[in-house]
Amino acid sequence: MIGGSGVERVLADRDRNYMRLALDLARAARAAGEVPVGAVVVVDGAIAGSGHNASVARTDPTAHAEIVAIRDAAARQGNYRLVGSTIYCTVEPCLMCLGAMLHARVGRLVFGAEEGRVGATSKLQYLRGQGADFNHHIETVGGVLAAEASDLLLGFFREKRALAHSRPSPVVVASGEVPKWS
Repeated sequence: MIGGSGVERVLADRDRNYMRLALDLARAARAAGEVPVGAVVVVDGAIAGSGHNASVARTDPTAHAEIVAIRDAAARQGNYRLVGSTIYCTVEPCLMCLGAMLHARVGRLVFGAEEGRVGATSKLQYLRGQGADFNHHIETVGGVLAAEASDLLLGFFREKRALAHSRPSPVVVASGEVPKWS
């Protein structure tokens, strides 16, 4: 029988293995010109859904990796409830994505890099402390392969900034808005 430390080691190994798959998806997002974030949904030890950021390609501000993966898993499972599932995402989810996880009844969230500006896991805890009574709780583990996930993000934005600075003037679309990556 495996003791507490053995169980923890098995969980940590499993978490790293699934996070590596999410990182592969993040690299695919980067290759497609999207912010490099990937996500994998696991149900009963098998991948039930996966996705990477696709907001630019789909012209959809909700096409975050976690939402794409949740939609994929729900469609494959034939149920919008993903009870007992674990979501592995390379970056701490935003409030929208965390809300979707609550509605889907995800059991566990494992993420890589913390996102100080829009990451919502600590914000959710704050809301609970202020009296918000959500009908579902998600076990959360952060920092799994965080350095690798963070390096992907930093490299992506470093390249975008360098590209933007190398252009003589910004491109302006018909609406008068300056596109973020044009």
